[in-house]
Amino acid sequence: MPVPKRKRSKARRDKRFANKGMKIHAITGCPNCQSPLVPHVACHSCGMYKGIKVLTTKNERVMIRFATRQLKRKKSAHPEKMSESTNTQE
Repeated sequence: MPVPKRKRSKARRDKRFANKGMKIHAITGCPNCQSPLVPHVACHSCGMYKGIKVLTTKNERVMIRFATRQLKRKKSAHPEKMSESTNTQE
């Protein structure tokens, strides 16, 4: 009669039952942008939750970064012109 050589560890034994409690989640559509969404979670594409903007989306962050870079470029170029114009006026 075959007998196991070693005791099976609790971790190995419990791996078999690890997925027993998993359930299939319902998928709904975002009321704002109609993208697929799990209920009671903020939408990743538009950032809305129950009609309120709660997240900044990736596109918004990119636009904000672009705008701040443009301002920094203008500010870095602008002081040189200001110092030249103040020197010529004196």
